[in-house]
Amino acid sequence: MSEDLVPADALREELWQAVIANDEYGAVDVLRAGLDAGRDKESLLLDVVARVQEKVGTEWAADRISVAQEHAATAINERVIAVLAHRSPAERSVLPRRGRVTVSCVDGEWHAFPARLVAEVLRLRGWDVDFLGAQTPTAHLVAHQHRTDSDAVLLSASLPTHLPKAHAAITACRAVGVPVLAGGRAFGPDGRFARALGADRWATDARGAAAVLEAGLPRPTAVRQVVDDLPHLADQEYTMVVQSRGRLVKQVLSTLEDRFPAARAYSDAQRERTAEDIAHIIEFLATALYLDASEVFGEFLVWTAEVLEVRGVPRTSLTAGLGILAEELHDFPRARRLIAGGGAALGGRPFPAVPGPGAPA
Repeated sequence: MSEDLVPADALREELWQAVIANDEYGAVDVLRAGLDAGRDKESLLLDVVARVQEKVGTEWAADRISVAQEHAATAINERVIAVLAHRSPAERSVLPRRGRVTVSCVDGEWHAFPARLVAEVLRLRGWDVDFLGAQTPTAHLVAHQHRTDSDAVLLSASLPTHLPKAHAAITACRAVGVPVLAGGRAFGPDGRFARALGADRWATDARGAAAVLEAGLPRPTAVRQVVDDLPHLADQEYTMVVQSRGRLVKQVLSTLEDRFPAARAYSDAQRERTAEDIAHIIEFLATALYLDASEVFGEFLVWTAEVLEVRGVPRTSLTAGLGILAEELHDFPRARRLIAGGGAALGGRPFPAVPGPGAPA
């Protein structure tokens, strides 16, 4: 069977049908068929498995699959990666020996799937890889560098809210002389936040990361502090919002219930979800303050509004909370500008009418 008879899009569709049916054996069979047809493992990892995993996330966001289905599909794709990652002694013997790197997720980052793909691609290209998995505390990441002296740390983050911890990890790794290659959606589509946080390089995907490593990353010589990269943090708005997060959640929720009868009628479960939504809003606001980047907050609000709308919740439920939050942060000029920009991104001012019955704010 030639490779032309099994194009990547056909393999993707077969793999999608298998993972959405919870058919782990069928999913593995799809990838083995791709290998038998002559496709290399890197192509199967990045052009088939990774693309199917992207579809899993898209289908969840569109409310076409449940959280349980998303978790099950991800687990099967992880098993598929494990099958592809296995190499016989003969296969290992012909690989080039390039060096040793550490691949890790930022502390708090549970989405380890992208980092795992990068780790396996680098192994296929001859790198010795220490894959530390999800949410590695910075202190343990640095301790690992003292033991191994990696040629580079590849740091993955999917959610922008983890960027403050990513900054700490980047600063700490460079302080012990190990360069950092950042990757993942959290760092922005063009890597702007990787540069802002002092990373040595940024890569958009596994192939890009491999190319950066193969070109060589020099050891850092100058040690920088967090404030050197982000001087705007001197205004303390980020710190004060983070420290006030619990109080702000309670106050915004209380004011919603005082002003809007519909909010007072929420069940305990609806009230809990509303509090969680408010907490996420404040968390992204704090991240935008940390980076001084309005797009982080606006893009989160727009994405959240789209997710809620496909579930029957109007976006005015978001802007209600934004208006109250702006009132609570009346002495925080940067925060208020970010909130105003977020309201504009949602298509209106953050002072709406009553949220719909049963809709979380």
